[in-house]
Amino acid sequence: MPRVRNQEPWAIAFREHVRELCEGWTVRESPKSGRVMLKVRGEAEQAITLPFAWAKSESGDAYIRIRNVYALTQEGNTLRQAAEIAAGKAPKLTEQRDWPGALERFKAQKLEHGTAIKPGTWATKYQPVLTEAVELLTSRKPPTTPADLLDRCIRSWPPGSRTRQERARNLAQFMRYCVAREQVPVVWAPPTDLKEHIGRRPPTATSKASDPITDQQIIDLIASLPDDAAGQRWADVLRLLSELGLRPIELLHLSVKADPKTGERYWWCSYEKRAGGGITKPRRLFPLPLVDAEGAAQQWHLLERWPIELPSLRSGNGAADAIATYLNRRTGWKSLRAQLEAQSQRLSCYSFRHSYSVRGHQRGIDNGSMALAMGHSIEVHCRSYPWATEAGAAAAFERAAVP
Repeated sequence: MPRVRNQEPWAIAFREHVRELCEGWTVRESPKSGRVMLKVRGEAEQAITLPFAWAKSESGDAYIRIRNVYALTQEGNTLRQAAEIAAGKAPKLTEQRDWPGALERFKAQKLEHGTAIKPGTWATKYQPVLTEAVELLTSRKPPTTPADLLDRCIRSWPPGSRTRQERARNLAQFMRYCVAREQVPVVWAPPTDLKEHIGRRPPTATSKASDPITDQQIIDLIASLPDDAAGQRWADVLRLLSELGLRPIELLHLSVKADPKTGERYWWCSYEKRAGGGITKPRRLFPLPLVDAEGAAQQWHLLERWPIELPSLRSGNGAADAIATYLNRRTGWKSLRAQLEAQSQRLSCYSFRHSYSVRGHQRGIDNGSMALAMGHSIEVHCRSYPWATEAGAAAAFERAAVP
């Protein structure tokens, strides 16, 4: 004999309101839990139990929840996904999701549209973390929240590290794409602030940033290289890095142009660096000759000698790796590295570029001009080279001093 209370006026009205919401939707009392059970008839009947007692006092809240669930199903969510979202939970994403396909479509988007990246950048910066993410999402126990997915894909790298930062940001891009283009529920959009996931490097961690070296140290290092043809090719690599303030990879994008009106020849770098959603545009380069301890400017005649034969820099992991591999075998480099380590400083093939920045500021060149010459924004310049603002402030106050 059916329960009389299911025929009470509130229960009848409750069922009618749900039926009016959508054809095939109905509610009843769950015989096991005594809670509200929502049933949806269609090609295959579905049913979920909601966290509300089958009682007049909770029927209003239950109806509001059902109405929210219905709205979410109209956005493409399954009934179970919609119920989880309405309850404030992230839905399980393994249901009818073509994650490998989404990854391939995202790859095409990154390589062919917008601020397109290079295939090499995809292979090294995006593919590893996104492949891991797809494997997790299609596993038997997938992450249940976007925050959980992020953490599981980056926790193997130290907090605050560059790799952890890149993996978090690139995975967040993929998640935003999936929400916008792959009909993934919006609850799976990544956190807007990734700082809590990336973390900070502990105070005791050793900085990986390298330090500048003096002009004389560079001159001495070049003099210590072998005097054969191969040694001179590597010497020209160091001369170009130092005098032009280049990133190692920019040696592969270096050329000389001529002014169409005056015929003046000048250095040109065609490298485009993609970072932070923007692009470093190709730029003119301005040489800053080195000066030795006696005050004599070094006349290397690099522009006059161009094109200069350089060693192969395309093998392995790129120009920086090729230069580092060569220098790490040189006695002069090992000695210079020991000198810097004794002063708690770090030597790398970027130290030549950093020295260019120091040289420019010592000669009174303003931050904006130095940033333009080095191919980055003023903000990046001042953040990367703190001596730029310190030297500029000191010079400004010196000029303003009352005689």
